[in-house]
Amino acid sequence: MQRTPRNLVRWLFSADSGPRNRFAPRWFFLRALAAIYFSAFLALAFQIKGLIGPNGVLPAQHFLNAVAQNTGSLRFYYVPSLFWISASSHAMMAVTWLGILASIGAFANAWPRLSFFLCFICFLSFVTAAGDFSGYQSDGMLLEAGFLALFFTPRGLWPGWGLNSPPVRASLFLLLFEWFRIYFESGIGKLLSGDPEWRHLTAMDDYYQNGPLPTWIGWYVQHLPHWFQVASAGGTLVLEIAIVWMLFLPRRIRLICFFIVTPWEVGVILTANYAFLNYLVLALGFLLLDDRSVRRLIPARFRFEPQPSPESSESEDEALSILSTRADESATAPTPTRKPVVVRGFRAHFQAIRLALATVMLSWIAYVTTAEMLRMPWPEFPLLTQPIAALEPFRIANQYGLFEVMTRGRYEVEFQGSNDGKTWTPYLFLHKPQALNEAPGIYAPYQPRFDWNLWFASLTDWDQANIVPLTEERLLQGDPDVLALFRANPFPQAPPRYVKAVLWQYWFTSMEEKRQTGNWWRREMLGLYAPVLTKAPNGRYSAVEMPPTPPTPQLICTLITDR
Repeated sequence: MQRTPRNLVRWLFSADSGPRNRFAPRWFFLRALAAIYFSAFLALAFQIKGLIGPNGVLPAQHFLNAVAQNTGSLRFYYVPSLFWISASSHAMMAVTWLGILASIGAFANAWPRLSFFLCFICFLSFVTAAGDFSGYQSDGMLLEAGFLALFFTPRGLWPGWGLNSPPVRASLFLLLFEWFRIYFESGIGKLLSGDPEWRHLTAMDDYYQNGPLPTWIGWYVQHLPHWFQVASAGGTLVLEIAIVWMLFLPRRIRLICFFIVTPWEVGVILTANYAFLNYLVLALGFLLLDDRSVRRLIPARFRFEPQPSPESSESEDEALSILSTRADESATAPTPTRKPVVVRGFRAHFQAIRLALATVMLSWIAYVTTAEMLRMPWPEFPLLTQPIAALEPFRIANQYGLFEVMTRGRYEVEFQGSNDGKTWTPYLFLHKPQALNEAPGIYAPYQPRFDWNLWFASLTDWDQANIVPLTEERLLQGDPDVLALFRANPFPQAPPRYVKAVLWQYWFTSMEEKRQTGNWWRREMLGLYAPVLTKAPNGRYSAVEMPPTPPTPQLICTLITDR
């Protein structure tokens, strides 16, 4: 293949010129992506009405009205959401169930391009309209991977392995680049943050205790010797800053990289609940593999014949990186027994439009993601910012930074109700630590967004976390959608007269304490977190008591949120 600009564009952005040694990793990745979409929509099926429904904590309609008032006809661009059509409870459940059905179709490999497109549109509709309940980096990761997957997915109604539709090379690179950036940007973010816990390698000392939703496995790992915690912190920095660069090296080294990062990611999944975040990173890592490396894992009756590939003809020492331009002289050239197919008419125009769309969008994402990475160490680096801003509403080209600053303590907001203002009964959560003798569970990839947001709320003042007083108001109303976010309603006959939010500090118990008491946690009351509210007969809310001072110092956490 002559190296002309036209051929280079086709080599990068046309599926017909895509690599023919990634069919099996692509198949596994897309099934994993569909399962992650399914987990996200399944979680919303139980929560969306209580989160952003008409009677939820943060009704989406209120947000959409404010956007429409301030942006006019540009509202559809700034908030690309199906909920502009209707933000009713029925509409939200319809979009959620459409996402569930589309994710099932994508998992079954039924018309995958349409199925993944519907998944992307439905999830984007929620993320852009959910306000504080969608400010997580994991949401951006899924949207970015989901959008790139539209160019990565094989065409056809039942494409199987998609042997006639190789992945677009640029989409493969950008998916791997997303995997790389999640690690690398998190690593340099730790160094740039100046957090002394990373500098002194003490970041893991209380990590398993202080995250949003710990697991019982994390409880045991927390009690391992200090040298293990120091080694974990140092290993994290080495993996994120150095090891992930193996992505750009020859095939054998990429495989070594896979077998380093995959067990590490499994360890993170077992010791903490970060929803689908780590599952998505794990799935992206499978793209480090190729058909040759996974062929033995495929049952014999499902195996396909190896496709022409330059890497299969090169020696291990000559294998090049994922952007090898040696790629395509054998992979894209027609075989001696096959004549080139000449496409004319409407189909030719359609293919040209498809190629142009892929070229523009994937080049745009490549620029924005690279620019965002360069701006981390060099914020004043002279770059065009208009392309970056133009993609922001769609969350498909993001900057990442996980655990840049570690939290110094575990705080929990608890809602309590009372009919006399003296005897208070707590509302029990579904997933957050609360009962001292209840083992922390493993819930991921399921994401309890309400519980997560309360963890973030505990790290700041109540007037910076409006979901807390708004939840108090909904509990005074006895709203069933919001009550469904809790384990049970302690006031089944009628809503309480008063509702308040208090703040606790939690710690893992020691091994000895657990043996003696059976408790996984110990806690200490810090005081009133938000105003004590009551509802007057006229329907207005009033504060009976205000918190005197913030019960904890303001903490900054950039663990898994963009806010």
